[in-house]
Amino acid sequence: MSKMRRASRIITSSASHLRKFASPSFALPRNSFTTLIQIPQRQSLPGGFLKWGSVGSVRASSFASGFSPLKPKPLDSIIDIQRVKDCSPEDIASAWDDYHLGRGHIGASMKASLYHLLEHRAADCRFFVIPLWRGSGYVTMFAQVQMPHMIFTGLEDYKARGTQATPYFTMTYYNEFAESKDMVLIRGDVVLPSKLSDSEAKWLLETTQTFYLNDVRYKLVERFNKQTHDFEFKDVLQTLDMPNL
Repeated sequence: MSKMRRASRIITSSASHLRKFASPSFALPRNSFTTLIQIPQRQSLPGGFLKWGSVGSVRASSFASGFSPLKPKPLDSIIDIQRVKDCSPEDIASAWDDYHLGRGHIGASMKASLYHLLEHRAADCRFFVIPLWRGSGYVTMFAQVQMPHMIFTGLEDYKARGTQATPYFTMTYYNEFAESKDMVLIRGDVVLPSKLSDSEAKWLLETTQTFYLNDVRYKLVERFNKQTHDFEFKDVLQTLDMPNL
């Protein structure tokens, strides 16, 4: 696999204006997937999910109807907004990104226009699957998107535990600077470091975003959500230059 690149970051300077990064961006029980999910709208996994995924007794009807309201840490509890409001987007993004390195968190940023496109497309297509390469093979990650959040868990864990599967990785988008700085800050939290390394989480963040932001790749997301019987996982593998094992 080629070396992972930083995709939607702006980098130039230090973390001098940031504070209070130590806590996760929201409180997340480590033993349950259901705390992030609500059931009332009866939205289930795409109808053909069982066809291509061979997921056995996966409880599609009770999963993935959307997140219950998360309680993310407000941005002003993570950074001093008043102190950074006069800083350049480059300085803010660099400090945000660099501070998170090696702390079990992932820091990134993106242009506001890209965030709005991601938000629009995610509202229409909430689910996707991403192969994560390891050694001589890959594991498949299942993504659920309800902006401003994304959560990921292993497909095999979901097959085994259904709605009780623990998220491996969560992402929160902060759009407080969208108008004034034309930027949105992104924070990823690795919930299960035994399942996902920081570098893998970073790759997962960036790669998932490309499937929602790139017009050609997004057609696969649409097919998975809307024309599932026509969805072929090998097309995702091919897009990512991974062999079809």
